Amino acid sequence: MKRITTILLVLAAATPAWAKAPKAAVPDAGVVKGNNQFCLELYRRIASEKGNLFFSPSSIHTALAMTYAGARGNTAAEMAKTLHYGKGEKFFGAYGRVVEQTKAAKDADYQLNIANALWLQHDKPFLAPFLKLNTDHFKAGLFDVDFKRAFAPARRKINKWVEDKTQEKIKDLLPPGSLNAATRMVLTNAIYFKGDWATQFKKAATRDMDFHVSANKKIKTPMMYQTGKFGYTETPDMQALKMPYQGKDLSMVVLLPKKDAGMARFEKSLTAGNIDLWVKRLRYPRKVRVYFPRFKMEYKMKMNEVLKKMGMLLAFGGRADFSGMTGSQDLFISGVFHKAFVKVDEKGTEAAAATAVVMERKSMSKGPSRPPVFKADRPFLFLIRHEKTGMILFLGRVTEPKE
Repeated sequence: MKRITTILLVLAAATPAWAKAPKAAVPDAGVVKGNNQFCLELYRRIASEKGNLFFSPSSIHTALAMTYAGARGNTAAEMAKTLHYGKGEKFFGAYGRVVEQTKAAKDADYQLNIANALWLQHDKPFLAPFLKLNTDHFKAGLFDVDFKRAFAPARRKINKWVEDKTQEKIKDLLPPGSLNAATRMVLTNAIYFKGDWATQFKKAATRDMDFHVSANKKIKTPMMYQTGKFGYTETPDMQALKMPYQGKDLSMVVLLPKKDAGMARFEKSLTAGNIDLWVKRLRYPRKVRVYFPRFKMEYKMKMNEVLKKMGMLLAFGGRADFSGMTGSQDLFISGVFHKAFVKVDEKGTEAAAATAVVMERKSMSKGPSRPPVFKADRPFLFLIRHEKTGMILFLGRVTEPKE
């Protein structure tokens, strides 16, 4: 069974007012392109970390888009540049349409549900245009809480919402100390995906095999196997494989650097443009012998510093302008938290991810004739994408499979 869940939370101390912006039409494709560009830029920033990685760019991107609705001036400009956002309400309309397009239909062979919510200090006056933008385009629910007098119960309530929306895969997204009496708002986004492979692996074919963690280290890992028709392509540096899920609206794309190329060298070529090019080459299925490991991983990060390094500086400091939320410049982002989980087996994948942004009141080519062999017995990347929109929902790196 394949399950993917993502939660994005944004915590704010006040709700700024929605600023006027150019009314030029923003094509929906621009939202997808911005998400995918942000995805790869974020990955390159954290790629130097050792070990496995897994996160949901769409969860982070969506929660921060809900926050961006209240940003103004240079704060909004920095967020737009870092996150590749458009301007004006038409941008948010396009974003909302993309979110709706990615949701699974009621009769689909899989589940892909997206939920958003704003948790608001009950006696804080938030501007109606900001709230309306989030309810209209992000379908966000509005919940009153009391951060001033009961921030600990509020944290438990929000964490429970996250657990429920991620089928209990993400627990304690907001750690102790993440909220305090100065917190004024939390914005949450949750994505849940559950589906089986279109062509499942047979458990009887799974065997323990060597996985080469590095040139000097190898481990035994359960390696699944099947021969079937999959999207396949290769370059001088890597092999790419597309394994669709039932319904074929979503797929996992696996990027496997060749033995003489190595992960570090391959990661330098990762751009949204290159991924689009490789995906286009995966359109036509061909017979492939596939070896793929079972694995499970958890990953979490506090994103303040990486977002600052990417160019989002003002939002985290005393000069932040989120006046589109409350009408005054009294809010800033105090923390952005992300947590993710993924499990891959013979039937499919189960995964969950969550992100929280905390805002407080200011105190101040042609293939070979034989079926190619795709053997993921060394570090690789994988992404879960929505086929119709091209949106990257999840991105991960496996350097050492663990169960």
